[in-house]
Amino acid sequence: MWHYLRNGSILAKYVRENTKKLFTMSKGEYTKEDEIRDAIENDELKVNLENSSNDKEEEKKEEPSTEDLLQVEKDRYLRLFAEFENYKKRTTKERIELFRTANQELMTVLLPVLDDFERALTHIEDDKEAEELRKGVLLIYQKLLKTLEQKGLVAIEVKQGDDFNPDTHEAITQIPAPSDDLKGKIIDCVEKGYKLGDKIIRHPKVVVAQS
Repeated sequence: MWHYLRNGSILAKYVRENTKKLFTMSKGEYTKEDEIRDAIENDELKVNLENSSNDKEEEKKEEPSTEDLLQVEKDRYLRLFAEFENYKKRTTKERIELFRTANQELMTVLLPVLDDFERALTHIEDDKEAEELRKGVLLIYQKLLKTLEQKGLVAIEVKQGDDFNPDTHEAITQIPAPSDDLKGKIIDCVEKGYKLGDKIIRHPKVVVAQS
């Protein structure tokens, strides 16, 4: 509505000015200065009309269609859904990592208990008078070991003559090789090593023969 009134006002001005021009010309008073002024005013009229037309087009462009609004909402929903899926994956991964870390800490604390059981069994193995005690200690040790193995604990097997691997074994000392075929090899395992799944949580402590 505003644009129609605005255009009407501009056209009315144009009619008034040109009527004035015709009246002036009829009296013979139309000068070169009047001609220049009229040309400027006519140019301004054209510019105003063009601006008015452009304003209408811009208003039409600024009004989004229903399809555009639906597409905007769809894009927004897809972004929110993707963000939520990423959040679920991240929290699931963090929760699994938290459980794994807590499980590893518990296993690490219980490993010395396993060592104590094994030393106790070795100490009373040949004591005939402590046979019943040995059976009781062995039963408790086996139950504890089985429970830990069910949680993923795996003993790292080490034998005399195995190649020393610095990524797996921890050398606590070196001694002269008892034979040439044992040079650079593992001679003895002082403390067992364990893995939790695929991760080593305690390296086996070994004695290595000098090369």
